[in-house]
Amino acid sequence: MCDDSLSTTRVPGEPTPYEVGLAEIAAGRRTVLKLGGAGLVFSSAAAVATGATGVATEPAAAAGKNLRTTKKRAYVLVVDGCIPSEIDSGLTPNLFAMRNEGYRYSRASAKPIMETLPNHTMMMTGVRPDRSGVPSNTIYDRQEKVIRTLDRPSDMRADTIIERLNRKGLRTGTVLSKEYLYGIFGTRATDRWEPAPIIPVSEHAPDQFTMDAALAMLEDLDPHLMFVNLGDVDRVGHSDYTGPLGLKAARRAALLSTDTQVGRFVSALKSSGKWEDSMVIVLADHSMDWSKPQSVITLTSVFEEDPFLAGKFVIADNGGADLIYWTGPKRQRAKALKKMRRLARATPGVLNCKDPESRWMRCGPEAGDLVVFCKAGWRFSDPDPIRSNPIPGNHGHPATRPIPFFISGGHPKVPRSKASPTVAHTLDVAPTVADFFGIRKQPKGGYDGRSRL
Repeated sequence: MCDDSLSTTRVPGEPTPYEVGLAEIAAGRRTVLKLGGAGLVFSSAAAVATGATGVATEPAAAAGKNLRTTKKRAYVLVVDGCIPSEIDSGLTPNLFAMRNEGYRYSRASAKPIMETLPNHTMMMTGVRPDRSGVPSNTIYDRQEKVIRTLDRPSDMRADTIIERLNRKGLRTGTVLSKEYLYGIFGTRATDRWEPAPIIPVSEHAPDQFTMDAALAMLEDLDPHLMFVNLGDVDRVGHSDYTGPLGLKAARRAALLSTDTQVGRFVSALKSSGKWEDSMVIVLADHSMDWSKPQSVITLTSVFEEDPFLAGKFVIADNGGADLIYWTGPKRQRAKALKKMRRLARATPGVLNCKDPESRWMRCGPEAGDLVVFCKAGWRFSDPDPIRSNPIPGNHGHPATRPIPFFISGGHPKVPRSKASPTVAHTLDVAPTVADFFGIRKQPKGGYDGRSRL
């Protein structure tokens, strides 16, 4: 099933990210802070540094060169689901100005699978899913034998730039509008916003409240790195039934609103004097596509009609991509995949089938045995063609690879009014932030991305 459908992939009885957060506070590993005079709730790391799973680590000041006196500030603003051409639409004057006045990459793209969790994870780790353990929003967990969302801190195996800055004595903050983002990033930042109010079904906090929290964190905590997800453009885009008609009425309104919130943030940086010491990276995690009601693909019924495959596979639906897991005998795997490829390719709306561990994909074993992408204008809905994924807005497939990506801010290291012909990726955020702060040592195995400064 798709994370953006009306269904849920939470394991019954599993604690929510909020329940985990409450347990952390009760155990003394987090402290509740109320900032900004508006009842905004943040949690802050306790005096003893802890890892994302609560395991004590060395104090920040003891880990190499201490940078805490630096005036540099880095902000990563993710306009979730934004299409690059939308910045030229006249609906986003603040984003348009930042892009044209800064350093822009007009050929930027997300990496597979083009979903929220893997690409936000790539932004902060700088490594591909085969190293981070996060290939998609939804997987089939072979150990637990359940389809679930990757919303646990332990799901992300790779070190993040957040933790690397913490170890250098810097303060970090996350302001993430979506429940599962809040969940997977856990307590990695020294300060994090507890997103609220959460809209039912969409499971995200509106951009107005998200930006209120970002501004409160900016003023009261002043982190060296702040990671912000603005979810309205994505969430509204999913449910915009005028999208397949080319109107995108609700999405246009969301773009106007989100751009206003970005303008508030830039104004705050400039009025506080932080702009001159700042780098602001603005990008999306994926773009968006729309499908008509009849343009639905359901591979469950196709595979079940084959006697050899029936009852021996699981599909984790990610909207534009179906992750296929063979659950039958290992000796039959090669034959099964051959059949699955043949049947999938013959299904209307299917674009192609990919090996999740191929050089182009690099999604790792968590992504299953086969990834099937849909064509533009189509969507997967498994296992039920009507109820599993009823909404028209969709991503995860190659049509949703293009993203906006530009670097702004007033720090001298940020190029002015320049455009690069090279291809930038979500993977490049972490190495760019590391370069900005002068952190030369790379994580074990190196970055898969590169600095874009």
